[in-house]
Amino acid sequence: MKQLLQFLLFLPLINFAQTGISVQEMSHCDTQMQNFLTTYDIPGATFALAKDGKLVYSRAYGTANVGGSETTQPHHMFRIASVSKPITSIGIMKMIENGSIAITDQVFGSGGILENHWYFTQANITDNRIYDITVQNLLEHTGGWDRNINCFPNPTAPYPWFFGGCDPIVAPLHITNTFGVANPAQEEHLIRYVLEQTLDYDPGTTYAYSNMGFLILSEIIEEVSGMDYESWMQQEIFHPLGIYDMYIGKNKLEDKIEREGEYVGNGYSTLDLYGSGDFVLWEYGGFNLEAMDGHGGWIATARDLARLLVAIDGFATKPDILSSTSISTMTTPSSAFQFYAKGWQVNGANNWWHSGALDGTASYFVRTNSGYTWAIILNKRVIDGNANAFWGALDGLGWNCIAGTTTFPTHDLFEAPTVNSSDIQASNITTESADLSWTNGNGTARIVVAKQLTNSTRNNNFQSYPLDGNDYTANNQYGLGDDLGDGSFVIYNGNGNSVTLNGLSEGSEYAIRVYEYTKNTANGNNALYLLGDTDEITVLAETLSIDDRQFDQNIIIYPNPSTANVIIKNNSQQKLLSAVVMDVNGRIVSNIDLSDMKLEKRIPLGNYASGLYFIKISSENNFTLKQLIKQ
Repeated sequence: MKQLLQFLLFLPLINFAQTGISVQEMSHCDTQMQNFLTTYDIPGATFALAKDGKLVYSRAYGTANVGGSETTQPHHMFRIASVSKPITSIGIMKMIENGSIAITDQVFGSGGILENHWYFTQANITDNRIYDITVQNLLEHTGGWDRNINCFPNPTAPYPWFFGGCDPIVAPLHITNTFGVANPAQEEHLIRYVLEQTLDYDPGTTYAYSNMGFLILSEIIEEVSGMDYESWMQQEIFHPLGIYDMYIGKNKLEDKIEREGEYVGNGYSTLDLYGSGDFVLWEYGGFNLEAMDGHGGWIATARDLARLLVAIDGFATKPDILSSTSISTMTTPSSAFQFYAKGWQVNGANNWWHSGALDGTASYFVRTNSGYTWAIILNKRVIDGNANAFWGALDGLGWNCIAGTTTFPTHDLFEAPTVNSSDIQASNITTESADLSWTNGNGTARIVVAKQLTNSTRNNNFQSYPLDGNDYTANNQYGLGDDLGDGSFVIYNGNGNSVTLNGLSEGSEYAIRVYEYTKNTANGNNALYLLGDTDEITVLAETLSIDDRQFDQNIIIYPNPSTANVIIKNNSQQKLLSAVVMDVNGRIVSNIDLSDMKLEKRIPLGNYASGLYFIKISSENNFTLKQLIKQ
């Protein structure tokens, strides 16, 4: 018994406390989510629910990181897996509506959208039916591929085992091995692999769920727009709606995006997709999220997903970004399968939804015929004998939350800024103070935060953020305003566009951000902050001039002025570590590693605009500031 107690004491504590703006009328939703997480051992989740176009509930639960030490907040982004498919469908329908493509357009071959694609022209297509595939076929999973029918060799080299089915996302090393290309496999390599297979069905005749079909739709968006898929979706769909917390995710834990949570898989490993030969967890280096794009690559917050839903829900409560005709087309069932439309699962009750699943995540995205929309994202999924019960319970969370609510709140938590402050400037910088100014966004007010940087935080300046529903006390004397939790002090709170920051320490660097917020009667007088699309600068508390220390005299940059390259020469006896190039406003232009430098290092200036720059060159014990003119 004593040994069991000792074992339990060393187990990680799971924190299922809820965060976000409390909604008393919907407290039962908190309880049911907590029970769900406990029942299925899910570390963390976010849940956003809208009624009649108003966001009435936006909450988070449990822990967001693998170690269990970071409380999940509504501002956390998580992988959404196949919920990416309806998002891609929205983008394609927008292109159709704009006249850029037609739903009946053929995709490959003569006259096809991708006829002149830079890579697919190399594919050895032996099944001429591929030239009959249309945009509609891809949207409806009727392109003719069936991922459940085997196409890989046994073993699936270089893996020492056999992969069943025919979905290239599970075997990225086999794809690069087949085509003799570098790891990791890119989306074009995955698509080429299926293009060189024989179709299992005639296009348009049979529903067979296809990740590759939606990956091809991503390529269509890129080919037609001339932009990468992620950037086009952000520019044309997300940002106009004030959605800034949606990105194509990264493969490795160390590369995760700011405010992205972490993922707890089911303990299974595979060969590293980068070709190291090491075994890694599927959720971190096993599958290639960065090549999933429109079929499974997005990360998002639940509230941004909910914001997107109300913009295409077909109801009159909030303006839609698609016409009623486009929405009807998008959600009309396929003739091949009555429960799937174009990127959406549908039913006869006119409800639309989609689920998503990968190692380390599960998600749900729902629009009902009665005006409700919601999104739920988890950072773990269940794959054992409880999997069916898990998915049934996840599907029921939104419905049960609605059914248990007798009176919904009148507030709208979508009443938040959609344009953040920008163009932060620093002037009159001294060893003790700096004048800051910025261009306001469209909030009712804004806060400015400053954080003194250390070597441990320099590459990840901020880890804590203003929380919705919280009001903050500011003081322009550094360190006296409210601390957001990571040493980010609030130095301004108001509706102006400038502040003088005092109390700086000579030689220290400070990161500065401005966050817009809206607080009004429509949102229940809750301060709602826009954390995405933030501008950031760093300020060095030092008069920008050449000092006369010995170290400075032995660090030389030449030629200066320069048009193409500048050389840093080290005549000191100290090992140089880094150089930071800043513009005249203190904004970092680039960080340069000097740890491998001997006597000289050449720095290319080709991408720099003409003008004055400052280079802070650091050793273990000293630093110096140099002026540089790029002609």
